[in-house]
Amino acid sequence: MSKYLLDKFLFTIDRDPALVERYRGEPRATVEWWEAEEANRILSCIADERSTWLAFDDVEREALATHDHVRLFELGAHPFLTLTLFIAMFERDHGPLEYQLAYGAALQHLSMPYPDIAT
Repeated sequence: MSKYLLDKFLFTIDRDPALVERYRGEPRATVEWWEAEEANRILSCIADERSTWLAFDDVEREALATHDHVRLFELGAHPFLTLTLFIAMFERDHGPLEYQLAYGAALQHLSMPYPDIAT
């Protein structure tokens, strides 16, 4: 498991409006594409030097593919990264602050200490 890789996925998708829309509409395919094509570019690996550790495990892959922000938080993904990306994807489907309130309510069952979000 790599919190860094989870956070890097969330960060890079959030920074590109086309990728936000792709992830919203085809989450599983976007996760698979990003993991296969982009994850190794994080360290500027050339094709002959691709690393095998830059991959999601099955739990991470499923949480990303199903937009499960609660599970991502439990896995250690930074909550600000999930919140900003998910606002970009889903706020348009809700009234003012409705999505943000639902996001927070879904995390209410968690108590301190929260999962470590240090990278």
